[in-house]
Amino acid sequence: MRTTVDEEAAPGRAARRRDRRKAEMIATALQILSGSGYQGMRFEDVAERTDIAKATLYHYFPSKDALVSAALEKLTGDVLTRLGEALDAAADRPPTEQLRILIAEQLHILTVLYPEVGKLFSFPAPWPAEHSEAIKTMRRRHDRLFREVIDRGIASEEFDCRDPAVALHCLHGILNHASIWLRPEADPDHRTRDVVVDESLRLFTRG
Repeated sequence: MRTTVDEEAAPGRAARRRDRRKAEMIATALQILSGSGYQGMRFEDVAERTDIAKATLYHYFPSKDALVSAALEKLTGDVLTRLGEALDAAADRPPTEQLRILIAEQLHILTVLYPEVGKLFSFPAPWPAEHSEAIKTMRRRHDRLFREVIDRGIASEEFDCRDPAVALHCLHGILNHASIWLRPEADPDHRTRDVVVDESLRLFTRG
């Protein structure tokens, strides 16, 4: 018995639909987490916003914690991949330019790709131990990218910050807060974003 092209393609289309639906659930979970925190996130809300039955949501994620874990994992992977690619593309540039690129990319992530992330990390709420450790791991991996550039800048004497760890904490405070009020649609030429980047660099550069 012959199999038609449509029949052969059907499993692939079904898999893509499942992936799209799963991605929508994860994105919705992140939005709710940023607005309501872990305690305020309910399965019912995710199901309602994605217009699916709660039973369908359970088919993809057996528990609220499974969905939260998937959301944090997705967020971590996307953020670190984008920052890593931006840094790799600037591998031959001096530390000041590398840090400028990282800061600009971080702002793009916070204001365009994941505008809910700034709120999620600017105003941390209590998390269960399982997720708290995952968030700490994410922050360590994220900060390592910035810290390696900062250390190179200090070694080359391009940067002169007294305490790199404190300066890095201040940088993240600036970026997370800026993501709350910076509106890309009102800044099409990135002028305000560029000012934020320039002012952030003052934490590290001479003069």
